[in-house]
Amino acid sequence: MIEILNLEQKNLIAAKISGRLTAQDVKKIHPLIHSVLDNDSKVNFYFEIEEFDGYTLKGFWEDLKIDSQHTADYGKMVFVGSKKWQEWAAKATDFFTGSEVKFFEMSQRNDARKWIKNL
Repeated sequence: MIEILNLEQKNLIAAKISGRLTAQDVKKIHPLIHSVLDNDSKVNFYFEIEEFDGYTLKGFWEDLKIDSQHTADYGKMVFVGSKKWQEWAAKATDFFTGSEVKFFEMSQRNDARKWIKNL
């Protein structure tokens, strides 16, 4: 499930991710990406990850399609979570994209929000 959060910044997509992501969940993000791009901005992301169980196969495929279309459009990304694998996933994202990516523990949520808003 993806729950869109409002961090009141026009070039920022913020979401809470939990459960198992489906293609429909991932498709919620795509129009938001285009909305930011329409303003000629890079898209920044803030993701809070709680009890995330991964993707359905179609959800994973949809995420790959969207990311492959927009990798050059991504700016900063922050992942907030509580699992070591989430930190590793953030590092992998940093390696495979041109984005500046950071991971914060859930207890550092406010620091993560400050970091992503400090552009």
